[in-house]
Amino acid sequence: QVQLVESGGGLVQAGGSLRLSCAASGRTFSWYTMGWFRQAPGKEREFVAFTTWSGGNTHYADSVKGRFTISRDNAKNTVYLQMNSLKPEDTAVYYCAASGIPSSLAREYHYWGQGTQVTVSS
Repeated sequence: QVQLVESGGGLVQAGGSLRLSCAASGRTFSWYTMGWFRQAPGKEREFVAFTTWSGGNTHYADSVKGRFTISRDNAKNTVYLQMNSLKPEDTAVYYCAASGIPSSLAREYHYWGQGTQVTVSS
């Protein structure tokens, strides 16, 4: 079992920045691909980014490429999502998740956090 707890969400103006953190506990964190997903009201959950166990392979959704950066610190069992140049359409609940394989598909992730709200005002 892996337990995931997100933090760092909040209200920010368009163009601003936020850094989300996801602290993991339980089974060996460093084994897992870690991903970030988001879900806006009335919409499906969508992939944002993932990083493989070493942090050497990252992948982003086109909508956030160049603005968001995912990173991880295996010594601290934590994965981060640095979000810059935020837009109102980035408003959503953001979830971190753990998977045994590198994937942008939510169904491949078996452990999920409770989510943290990000609201971007125009």
